[in-house]
Parts: sequence; C-alpha cells; structure tokens
Amino acid sequence: MAAKDSETLSEQPETPFHDLDHYLAIPRVSGLALSPDGARLVTTVATLNAKGTEYCTALWEIDPRGEVQARRITRSAKGEAGAVFAANGDLYFTSARPDPESPDADPVNALWVLPAGGGEARVALTRAGGVSGILAARDADVLVAAAAVLAGATDEDNDEERRKARKDKKVAAILHSGYPVRYWDADLGPAQPRLFAVGPGEETAAGKPGTVDAAPPLELRNLTPDAGAGLRDAESVISPDGKTIYSSFMKPLAGADSRSLLVAIDVATGTRTVLLDTDGINYFPGPVSPDNRTLVVVSESDTTPVAAPQIKLHLLDVGAPAGEGALTPLAHDWDRWARPAAWLPDGSALLVTADEDGAAPVFRIPVAAEPGQAVQVSRLTDDAAAYTDVVIAPDGHNAYALRSSYEFPAEPVRIDLAGGGVVRLQAPAARPLYKGRLERVEATAPDGARVPAYLALPEGASAASPAPLLLWIHGGPLGSWNAWTWRWNPWLLVARGYAVLLPDPALSTGYGQDYIQRGWGEWGKAPFTDLMAITDAVVQRPDIDETRTAAMGGSFGGYMANWVAGHTDRFKAIVTHASLWALDQFGPTTDAAQYWLKEMSAGMAMENSPHLHVENIRTPMLVIHGDKDYRVPIGEGLRLWYELLAKSQLAADENGETDHRFLYFPDENHWILQPQHAKVWYGVVEHFLARNLLEKDIPVPDELGL
Repeated sequence: MAAKDSETLSEQPETPFHDLDHYLAIPRVSGLALSPDGARLVTTVATLNAKGTEYCTALWEIDPRGEVQARRITRSAKGEAGAVFAANGDLYFTSARPDPESPDADPVNALWVLPAGGGEARVALTRAGGVSGILAARDADVLVAAAAVLAGATDEDNDEERRKARKDKKVAAILHSGYPVRYWDADLGPAQPRLFAVGPGEETAAGKPGTVDAAPPLELRNLTPDAGAGLRDAESVISPDGKTIYSSFMKPLAGADSRSLLVAIDVATGTRTVLLDTDGINYFPGPVSPDNRTLVVVSESDTTPVAAPQIKLHLLDVGAPAGEGALTPLAHDWDRWARPAAWLPDGSALLVTADEDGAAPVFRIPVAAEPGQAVQVSRLTDDAAAYTDVVIAPDGHNAYALRSSYEFPAEPVRIDLAGGGVVRLQAPAARPLYKGRLERVEATAPDGARVPAYLALPEGASAASPAPLLLWIHGGPLGSWNAWTWRWNPWLLVARGYAVLLPDPALSTGYGQDYIQRGWGEWGKAPFTDLMAITDAVVQRPDIDETRTAAMGGSFGGYMANWVAGHTDRFKAIVTHASLWALDQFGPTTDAAQYWLKEMSAGMAMENSPHLHVENIRTPMLVIHGDKDYRVPIGEGLRLWYELLAKSQLAADENGETDHRFLYFPDENHWILQPQHAKVWYGVVEHFLARNLLEKDIPVPDELGL
C-alpha cells in the first residue's frame, strides 16, 4: 500500500487497493432523493480534495431509466448535501458555500434551492445558526427546516445576537442541567434543535424593478419553541399533505435516564401531541401512508442485563382523533429487525430493509392481511448485498436504492417491484477493481449454533502458498459484516497478501433474536467462542497459513480483540481500535451511560472486563484511539496502554522498550474520518502486521516524523 507523491501512467497501481492515495480517491456515493414525478434521481458524491485532506460533497443527477450518464449538478469548495425534492419539483439542499448576493457574510450552512426548470442554485434561506436539514411534503407546498437555537434565545434576532456575543468574546463554555452532555464527538449545548415551518416573508424591495426569477425571501416560524433538548438526535417525518410532523421526542426520566416518545406536531399551529409513551419502550416514526391516515412506528424495548432489545414494527391510526388511534402490530412473527423505507403508492404494502444472513435485502410487507392471518413477508432482492435509501416511483412499478456489498461500494440501482429484478444504473463513478475472491464460510459453535462469515482471499492463495490470516471483529455489537465499509476495507490488506476473515458471532444481527440473545450480557463467552470456532475452521484450509494469524477489531470489535489477547496466545499480533478495556470505568464515562448501565450489572461488567486479564497478555498489541471519541472515551485507550506497559508479559523493559505500540489521534473521534489520518492508520497497521506476521520491516508513514 505504498503511496507516491507523483505517478506516471506506467506507475499506476495494479488496483486502487494497492496504493492508499488511489484508494482514498475513490468517489463515495450516499443518499438518494426522487422527484415527485419520478423523473429525476439525485445522490451525493464525496470526492477527495487536491491536498488529500478533506472530502468535498456534490449533488449528482442519475437517470432512473439507466440510459443517460450521471451528471454533476452542483459544485463548490464547501460542498452540498441533504438533497430533498419539494412537491413542485424544486430541489433543496444545504451548503456553507458563499452566497453570491452577500459575499461579505460569514459562511453558514444555508438552505439552497435549485429550480425544477433548471438554472443556477440560489440561497433560499440563511440564518446565523445555520440549517441542518429539510423536510418536504410530497403532495403540498410545505417545507419544514431543522435548525439549532441557543437555549436562552427569545427569537431569531436574539439568537443571532447571542451567537455573535459568544464568538466575539471567544466563549465556548456550556452550563448543563441535564444528561447527556456529549454525543459521539459533539459537545451538546448550548444550542438545541428546533423545527421551523418555512414560508414567504415580507418583500424588502417591493415595487422595485427586477428580473422574472425574483422571489420573496423566506422566513421561519418556530414550531417547537418549548422543545428543550427533546429533539436532539430525533427522527422526524412529514405527512404527504404537509399538515403533520411525526417525531421521536426525548423525555427525561429520573436518575439521568431518558426515553423516546412519539409526538405529532401540527404544522399550522405548532401544537405538539404525545401519541405514544410507554415505560420501557422507545418509539420512532417511519413513513406516513399515501392517504395520510397510517403511520409506521418502530418500537425498541429497553435493554436489561438479561434481555436484549426487541425491535418491532407497528401501524398507528393517525386518522383517528388524537389519543384514539389504534396501534397494530406489523409482522411480529418475522424474526428480523426491520428498517421501514417507503409505502407503495396504493398503500397496500410497505418496503423495508433488514439484515439477513450477511446481506440487507429489500422486503415487502403487506399491510392489509385478514384478521388473524399471519403477514407474509416476501424478499424482493435475492443477491448478497445491502440496500439503503429506498425510494419508490410514483407509478409503483419500480423502487430505487443504493446497493453495496463486500464486492463493491454503494451504487444506485432500480428494483422491479413485480419480479424483484435489480438493474444497476449509470453511476457517478465506476466500480473499483480489486484482485482476489470472496467466499461465504461457516463453522459450528460449541453450543451447536452456526457461525457464518465472509472470507476475502488474495490471488494466489493455495496449498503451495498459503495466505496469512487476519480475523476482523465487527463493532456494534448489534451489527453484521454485510456492506461495503471505507473504514475497515478488507481489500487493502488482501492486496498485501493477507486473507481477511469477517465473521458474525453471537450478538450479530440478521440471524434472529435468539442469536443476539446467545451473547447478551456475556460478551466474553459465546461471542468469543464463536470467533475461535470460525477461526479454527478456516485455518484448516490448505490456502491459509495457520502459523501466521492476527486479530483486529474496533469499538466492540476492539473490546473483543482485548478479550482475545487476555485469553489466548494463538495470534501473532492484535490490533485494537477505539476499544473498551475496563468496563467498570467505561460505563459511567461513555456518552450514553444511561443505556450502558441498563445492559450490564456491575458484577457482569467485571466478569466480562478485559482489563482483569492484562497479566495474561503475551501478544504484541497495536492500540489505536482518538481523543475526540466520546462513545469510548480516551481514558479506555490510555489505561489500556499504561497497563500493557506495566503489567502484560510484554511490559516495558529497563530501557522503556516494548513490542506494543500506541497510535494516538488528538483530533479524531470514534472513527478516523480525515483522509490523511486514514492513510496513517492503514500505514501503521500494515507496518505492525508485517513486523509480527511476516517478519518484514515496512516503514511507518513519513508523516509521523519518525
């Protein structure tokens, strides 16, 4: 994965995965929006800037027919995102690029509009605190903006004054009176999210001559002035007629706990009504039916030390008088965690996605089953791929989505809703080529459970030339290795000759509730033995070198890497990223302690804590942590590093030397998001693996200054 400052055509790498600079330059597609008439499909594409230090996003239009090449429709240094079509076909998005009509104004994330008939985008709305997102009604000229307001502000003008005072006086302090105070890498407060109705304002130059495209300015009407912190991290949808917003709403509880309610907000009056509020259950809105009468609801039960969460779908009658609508279970016999996507235009069925045995297909759930009749969930897409951002054409014949797998990154596709056939549309970039092959493998756990995995193998791996093996352990832990990932991409290591094993042990999704429950509250038991079982099975293959293996993981995967280090010396090296080390310390200091402390009792945390086994560790470990990680705070990484050097069997010697290494990022969070740091991450990992598995000395990246 060597990187070069300049290349000629003859020096092009064999694939983008053979060179980190080329890998980082692969365009990245995300998000999908469909115009009301079904004629325009828009996605967001992130590309690397010339310095290789930042990704810049732009909007691209994709031909839903698949006949015309994708074309870029926005361009700026600040980038564009959050595309949403209004009912009239205008395309709204957010961007911090300068407003040509106010070139001296400080750049903020403003709301822009690209007219349906074409032409240049213009600023539709700007405010001192910026705009974070937009909701648009499908059948009405109604827009709702999401934006943050300083908690003490009385109106928009006062909010701007308060922001200016903090900025001018360089005050960053935040006074809290509740919990939480941090989220992933964000310090919460003093601003709080609000929802605003967007409408025409007063014409400031009334009567003056102007061009035919002149439009009155837009203004905001605060629909949620008394929301407090209730809309933080909220999920919100708007009804097709634009009359009602349905949103999750965080309710504070005693003991620094909280619960997500479901509320309805009247767009005309701002009246907020609680629709669902149940002890031990969190509610989130799904899409609203085409006739505006039925809301899909997702419920998630609170965890306990003995019970994993249960995620279920429901239908809520929102056409009934407030408080009288029935909540009806939907497909509760289906043993999967569904993510609702969209209604069919005739309201007869719902499209959802769900993890399913190493994939995340699109499923159809009929909503009009006879009383007492079980709902028959049908799978529409039969490939081993993960689908997201599903939207449906207005005629109901096709759906569109982004599809990815471990063989290709996200790409736009069209799905035939009658037959389930999938057609790849012309994308903004070609699929990146890789060398190697991907196989589905499995093993049997000690308790008889099936443990599935993907195995990525390099070209040439054979009995005559077996490949060293890397066991990659996914995070979550409620997740699955089923979709392309830029952060943990196996083909970069496959290009260096390694085989990469991607297993789904106990706690993984896509295999039913019982598979999750197998490892609940006992992280060091079934998840660990599952990982060892699949490793045992794979190293028996003649194309795998059993004597050269390593384990790697991030977040929960890092926790498990730490647990592995203290319970076996079978691996030559271990890489642990953003990892949990001392569970008694982690619980109260993570950004979501109220969740964690429900999941394990104090005794269970100690029973499953890797730090108690540090004296057993005799395998070289590469510890990686970012200082801005609030989910797994830096204290975990610092304590792990100290205790490795002080107590492990590879502790620092009399000269302070050790085989362990610590890669520290002062300005990164739970993930390594800056491309120049991702390059360092992969470079150091390659150096560490080569040193311990291959007995090769590959230099660390020059940028480390060593």
